[in-house]
Amino acid sequence: MTCRQLGGPCDQEFKGETADDIINAQDRHLRDAARGGDESHVPAHEDMKKRWLNPIKGMGWYRGIKKDFAALPEIET
Repeated sequence: MTCRQLGGPCDQEFKGETADDIINAQDRHLRDAARGGDESHVPAHEDMKKRWLNPIKGMGWYRGIKKDFAALPEIET
């Protein structure tokens, strides 16, 4: 999945065995980009930090990402 598919501003790709792996990779990416001065990632980073302040909305986002991840074709390694 890409940063954009997860709500971010770019097409950085993330790979992982689970949706949680992908989410964690994007969280690190957003944090590092925002801290590094990439202003385009700041809004998504702020959204990520606030995601669980509203648990119902956060769970909706999380379930949507898990559903999108499950629909992806398997990639052989």
